[in-house]
Amino acid sequence: MEVQVSVRNLSRSTTQQQLSSLFEQAGDVSAIRIIKDRKSGESQGFAFITMSAQSEADKAVSMFNSFILDDHFLKVDLVRTRVLRGWNTNY
Repeated sequence: MEVQVSVRNLSRSTTQQQLSSLFEQAGDVSAIRIIKDRKSGESQGFAFITMSAQSEADKAVSMFNSFILDDHFLKVDLVRTRVLRGWNTNY
């Protein structure tokens, strides 16, 4: 089961390749999405990284939360899935 982690406090110059190289130390990285400003195309300083297993995501959080990258202390957390309430999802 794939699990996402959020990475905040990124430098605006941090690249997808840098994040890939870093997080592959914790396990298999399925996808990386750096969030960018719609108008300028510049990074907004955070990203979502999809890891292939819960254990790898947990390892990434423990390894890289407070890790220094490009003179920025990263904040890495697990992304919680949303639970839909009030709607009948059994069709």
